[in-house]
Amino acid sequence: MSEVINAKYITRETNHMEYQPGMEIVPGNIMEQVLEAREGYDETKYTAADVIRALSKDVLTPEDFAALLSPAAQPYVELMAKRAQQETRKHFGNSIMMFTPCYIANYCENYCIYCGFNCHNKIRRGKLNMEEVDKEMAAIAASGLKEILILTGESRTMSPVEYIGEACKIARKYFTVIGVEIYPLNSDEYRHLHECGVDYVTVFQETYNPDKYETLHLGGHKRIFPYRVNAQERALMGGMRGVGFAALLGLDDFRKDAFATGMHAYLIQKKYPHAEIAFSCPRLRPIINNDKINPKDVHETQLTQIICAYRLFMPFASITISTRERAGYRNGIINIAATKISAGVSTGIGDHIEDEDSKGDPQFIISDDRDVHAVRQAIIDEGLQPVFSDYIYAG
Repeated sequence: MSEVINAKYITRETNHMEYQPGMEIVPGNIMEQVLEAREGYDETKYTAADVIRALSKDVLTPEDFAALLSPAAQPYVELMAKRAQQETRKHFGNSIMMFTPCYIANYCENYCIYCGFNCHNKIRRGKLNMEEVDKEMAAIAASGLKEILILTGESRTMSPVEYIGEACKIARKYFTVIGVEIYPLNSDEYRHLHECGVDYVTVFQETYNPDKYETLHLGGHKRIFPYRVNAQERALMGGMRGVGFAALLGLDDFRKDAFATGMHAYLIQKKYPHAEIAFSCPRLRPIINNDKINPKDVHETQLTQIICAYRLFMPFASITISTRERAGYRNGIINIAATKISAGVSTGIGDHIEDEDSKGDPQFIISDDRDVHAVRQAIIDEGLQPVFSDYIYAG
């Protein structure tokens, strides 16, 4: 298994654009292409004519995608939504996938000033042992869900790859689809997790602005920008079936970050055409240090514009809408462009086991606390089909 330098030696003095010893370097220049595209994106140059032209096309270019993210597209969000709905129904039918995240540890070695888990925050830390993991998985599976997303804080010390792998083996007893949202790994480590049962990997880049990224990530492995950007490619090199992309909208210029997210996914898809591509669309939620980062407001109309632009640019991609958003908004967006929704969510450690106290504090405040039954019924009420599993392992 790969050895990566101890996170405590990566401080704000460390060059955030330089790989550290033990971090696998991916051949190619996808990161450079993404950063060049982001830097060159001028949202003010697009006109209504550019937007209308993009909406008339069956296959969009990156330039069309850029137009749909621009302020010029805001008056056309309703038209974008209609086109996005058509594309969604064409490729996904009425199906809406359901899943839940499961936090098994919240120890973290990163100093990210916007995150509730960051190593300097005085929160209650905890991790589940394998017996508790089994109980947590069994409790979630009892709801009928067949897909789970396993999360940890970013601590190789407290949540080593072997620990995560053992948790995934337990999850495989209960679920047909397993994803992980953990610290970035080398390709051999992703291969190990894939052998333990993991199907897909999601990595939030947070922001694709390297300069802003440096000011937000003051210590730990996460400070190293290129190692995080290239995580999805290493995951595919390690045999993963799918990869997910996201920027945390509100940390920086949300249009540029959404454009970079889409371009990143687009370039990965071109290089790995077999890969299943997914987007998450999180907005910054209230956290402990919210007053220190000057968050940029992203309103629901703007979020809808981003989600619809993703759908029209990459019509086959899965799009997840999380419990960071209110229930009414989630009910509406699954009828337009989102194809995956979480339910029965808690961001605390061990919160799914009845009659047992949480072992650790949550990462952020959620807006939609409906259980699996309520979300399932809401999907049906929208005239859609809730799906618990769309994948079968043979043999």
